[in-house]
Amino acid sequence: METERTPLEPERTGFGTHHEPHPSELIDSGTVNNDISIKELRAAIPAHCFEPSLFWSFFYLFRDLTYSSILLLALKYGLALPQVKESNILYYGLVSSYGLCQGIVWTGLWVIAHDAGHSGFSKSSTLNDTVGFILHSFLLAPYFSWKSSHRRHHIYANNMEKDLNYVPPMRNEYARSIGVAVEKIEEVGEDAPAFLFLRIILQQLIGWNWYILSNITTPDTAVVKKGLSVWRYSHFDPWGGMFRDSEVWSIILSDIGCGALLTGLYFLKQYVGSWGLVFWIYVVPWSVVNHFIVMITYLHHTHPDVPKYSAENWTFIRGATATIDREFGIIGTHFFHHISSDHVTHHLFSSIPHYWSREASNAIIPLLGNHYHGHGTFTYNDLKTSFRDCQFVDEDAEKDKKFGLGNGSERKKQALWYRKGTSPSPEFHQRKAPLIKV
Repeated sequence: METERTPLEPERTGFGTHHEPHPSELIDSGTVNNDISIKELRAAIPAHCFEPSLFWSFFYLFRDLTYSSILLLALKYGLALPQVKESNILYYGLVSSYGLCQGIVWTGLWVIAHDAGHSGFSKSSTLNDTVGFILHSFLLAPYFSWKSSHRRHHIYANNMEKDLNYVPPMRNEYARSIGVAVEKIEEVGEDAPAFLFLRIILQQLIGWNWYILSNITTPDTAVVKKGLSVWRYSHFDPWGGMFRDSEVWSIILSDIGCGALLTGLYFLKQYVGSWGLVFWIYVVPWSVVNHFIVMITYLHHTHPDVPKYSAENWTFIRGATATIDREFGIIGTHFFHHISSDHVTHHLFSSIPHYWSREASNAIIPLLGNHYHGHGTFTYNDLKTSFRDCQFVDEDAEKDKKFGLGNGSERKKQALWYRKGTSPSPEFHQRKAPLIKV
């Protein structure tokens, strides 16, 4: 029988993954809301929530695969109908509807692979990595590469120096990026609605791909190897700046998995007869998946009332709770396996399987006090709010006090809060990396 693992211990990592030290080895894991600790939060959660169930894991996997198969068969049948062949309106209505629905289903498969990467699919690291590798490779996500960087995001969530996802600039850096003197920041307005819309569309269309290729929004203090060119911080580069030498072969395997999928698309083209059909069968739903993954992660970690922390003020529990749950109706609960509605719980105890996450959330949310930021929504207006009001972070004594972090004189308790402003030029690479290594 496997020894029970505390929530801060390293997860079962499997093939080729470096064992990061858990947060208690790095810094005091901290407390929130009148000294509620990780240990006390864990004790409040029913013990079975920490145990993956092979029955339920495979049930949801086969359920989603069944949904996907039904959609493929429906598309095949629909494309064969004379009415569809003769009408552009019916044809594009059919393939567009298929792309959206299949993208929603594949996002669920992506979440199951994500669960596997956190040891939430089973107790076997081999089975976890097999399921995660196949599903993520199918979705052109390099499994072991992303598993490595995503694990570091979980360990250092909302740490301004070590987090890898959506790390905003500080006041000085932001001022330089928009060409304004620091003392003039308060005079900066906000983006016009049309420009804001275009920036949101740009992020949602290519944000995931740019992140995988160049690690945008990652500070140079968070990477393993510093000073390399921007092209060397890709999730596909086994010897690049993101990974340790011990991870080389797992990164290569991730690349092989994605290469196998691309090869499969070539054979799919040979079968269906045109790249146009490949576009509708695979590329469109794949793009929908990327859109939802970017939107989910961005909205979880970017909100005017959700703090970030400097390295000196950060603790694991503060960082893990500095996210916001988002409700997306039946799509979020049924198809996305609660990834949007129970994200706080996921950051605190990442190996809890998605089918136990709601029960775990109900147990710990009442204990978090101000450090639980409530349930937001999952709409375009939420994207607009985050883009407009979350351009950089700065100290704010009033928000600290309201949040329960002291009156500003207690330096150890201060947080960093988002401020609004205009959007800088679109980011396209890991910050401070040179375009060319001289």
